[in-house]
This record gives sequence, C-alpha cells and structure tokens, in this order.
Amino acid sequence: MHAIIGAGPSGLAAARQLQKYGIPFTGFDLHGDVGGLWDIDNPHSTLYRSAHLISSKGTTQFDEFPMDMDVPPYPHHSQVLRYFRGYAQHYGLREHYRFNTRVIALLRQDHGWKLRCERNGEVHEGLFDGVLIANGTLHTPNLPHLPGAFDGEVLHSSQYRGAECFDGKRVLIVGCGNSACDIAVDAVHRARSVDISVRRGYHFLPKFCMGRPIDTFGGMIRLPRPLKQRLDAAFVRLLLGRPSDYGLPDPDHRLYESHPVVNSLVLHHLAHGDIRARRNVRSVDGQRVAFSDGERADYDLILFATGYHLDYPFIDRAQLNWPKNQPAPQLYLNMFHPQHDDLFMLGMVEASGLGWQGRAEQAELVALYIRQLAAGNPAAERLRQLKKTHAQQRIDGGYRYLPLDRMAHYVHKDSYRRALHEHIADLRRDLPRTAPLAPLAAH
Repeated sequence: MHAIIGAGPSGLAAARQLQKYGIPFTGFDLHGDVGGLWDIDNPHSTLYRSAHLISSKGTTQFDEFPMDMDVPPYPHHSQVLRYFRGYAQHYGLREHYRFNTRVIALLRQDHGWKLRCERNGEVHEGLFDGVLIANGTLHTPNLPHLPGAFDGEVLHSSQYRGAECFDGKRVLIVGCGNSACDIAVDAVHRARSVDISVRRGYHFLPKFCMGRPIDTFGGMIRLPRPLKQRLDAAFVRLLLGRPSDYGLPDPDHRLYESHPVVNSLVLHHLAHGDIRARRNVRSVDGQRVAFSDGERADYDLILFATGYHLDYPFIDRAQLNWPKNQPAPQLYLNMFHPQHDDLFMLGMVEASGLGWQGRAEQAELVALYIRQLAAGNPAAERLRQLKKTHAQQRIDGGYRYLPLDRMAHYVHKDSYRRALHEHIADLRRDLPRTAPLAPLAAH
C-alpha cells in the first residue's frame, strides 16, 4: 500500500496512475474534497476571486480528460475546480482518500514509512510501502522584511481574496509576477491609487495573439534555442514594445530564462496611468516609502506578491535530500530520491506549458517504476542506478535560468517531457498490451 499526500492536480494525477497500474493506495488531504488550492473555500487555498489560469486550457488539461467545449480558453478558478471534481468522479478517485486529514509526520522505518496524521483532533498512524508527496508548492508565503516600520496594513498575496480590501486606499504592490499583476489590475477599480514596486525586469506576453492563446504557438516551428529566443523576443517587442515603454525596468535576461508574465491588462493600465511603476523599496517610515531611485510616496496598504517557499513540514529535510544551502530538494527529474526507492515527489516542477498532463506523466513514470521494480524489471533497475548519480542534473534545455530560489525547480518543458517519455517507454516494454494488470499485493 502506498500513500499519496494531497488531492490537488498532482495528487489526483498520482491517484489516477496508481489506479491504472494496479497499485493500492490511500490518499490524504487537509480539505474535505478534491481540488487543492483550486477550491477557494478551502481554508488553505491561496487563490483570489478573480483568478484564472495563466496557461490556456488546451495546454493545461489532462489528455485523457479534456475540458468541456464551453469552458473558455483561460478558465476561471471555479471552472477549474469543477473540472477536477469531474475528473475525480469519472475515475472513482474520491473513495481512496481520507479527507479533512492533516499529515503531521512521515517517519522512515526499516521497510517503508510510518505516516502519522490527525483528524478531528485524533492522531492515527499507518504503515506504507511508499509515499508520493503531492501537496503542492504554493503554501508557505515568502514575506520579505520591510526596511523600517510601516503604520498601514501589510498583506501577502496568499491572504488576498478580493479587491474590496483596497477601497479608497493608496496601495503599493511589491512584486511583478503573474499574481502581482493580476492583483494590481483588480486594485485599479477600487483603490485611490495603485503603485507596483519592481526590483528587476520581466518579460511580458499577451494572453492572445491573432485570436489564439499565446501558449498555443509554442513548438509550431522547431528552431535552435538561441534563434527562438531572439525571434520570439523580437515578435513580442513588435506586439507590446519594451517594458521600459510602460515605466518598468527592462529585463537583463533573455526570454524564457525566467517565468514570463502573461497579462494583457497590466501594461494597458500602466500606459493609462492607472498604475504607476516604482523601483525597489529602500526604506519605510510611518506611511512613507522611499524607493531606490530616490522617489517617495505615502501608502495605506502594502501587499507583497513575492511568491512562496517550498515547504514540506511533515518530513525531515534530510529525508528529501535537501541540503540547508539549497532552495529545493535534490531529486532526479525533481521526483526521484537518489537512495530511496519508496519516496517520490510530484508537482515540485514548474515550466511554461508543462500543464497537468506533465504532472500525469510524472505520476505515470512513478507508477511504472513501482510496478516494474517489484517485478525485477531491468529497465527499473537502470532507472534505479541512474537516479543515484543524476539527482543534481537539471533539465534546462540549455537555457540559463536566473539563479533565483523560485527558479530552483524550473525545467525546460520539451526536454523534461522527453526524458519522462523515454523512461516511460522503457518501463512499459514488457507490460501486457491488452489484458488489465493484476493488482500489486497491498501490505
């Protein structure tokens, strides 16, 4: 019996693939139903009411379960939640989960893992042959220290739900990622003023081009990486101009070397003066904020849209091969522990266009590995030896990703999926083609 921690996209992908390959499992989730952070009523969700997918549905959905035709190209979070609940219903995944259950400890045993959890104030324990950690990466806010004392209100984007908190206020949003820009656009319609503090330059992409979602153009024409970066950057400049045309700093890195901002409205509001670009915060005194370019302004509310730390509080970092000086665990393909064959990480990966199908392929590879390792398959043994020596190998496709903590688990989509597909094909070779697989014994 294996344990899955989490019932969001990666957890559901894991449940589906273990089910498909006849591997018994039990899932655990803090909330009362599937969906993870995509259920805004989940107390642990970090969503806001205006949130939509920043990737289009066609590049994000599970291949075996397409979204309905009437769902728009960039679905609202409520439509995404209905999709996940439909997925769980279609494949009968809920019955395998223990909901409203917090995993509080994973403890290594001589064989397998002891999982300690809490439900309704009672602590329970169980023994599992292996564990698939799939509880997501957007839980623990990265909240920078303010250089001074601020007399107004301070929020992190994880606490933000709707724009009414901005009513009549002078608002400073710190950060310029996708959430920061979404929230800034929300604030325009309610706040007295909206400024956005930007420490570095970002590449911006429109959501649509020629009536199609921008991410549907990727891979249409195969080009060498340097040429693709130059041509795509030139095309984006033709469409949008440079960030400096809107008062923002221009990026000092090439396109695709950091996660781009996919937002068609924030530049519109910057160009119309509804949002004002500011530089990095230098100091705070009362309600006055001084910026690195010497400018100053007064604010009533500062909202940090500064991302999240990876955090797995129920397991010791050493068990994840996570050195103290590293921002992320060191795992082969961001999944496989170099020594342990019974501990897997799902969803600790980010890439433009990887989508939930990429998570499903992660989960399929894990399920096949479990299945074929138990059968003594030579392909599983080859993967077992490979992960021992390649835990620090980064699948970057030759891109020079920025040395930021949030980029530590970033991969190049095409290179990453190619590696998954090669391993999956290797492990599938001697499986039955038609007859269903006999279930593995549950211990």
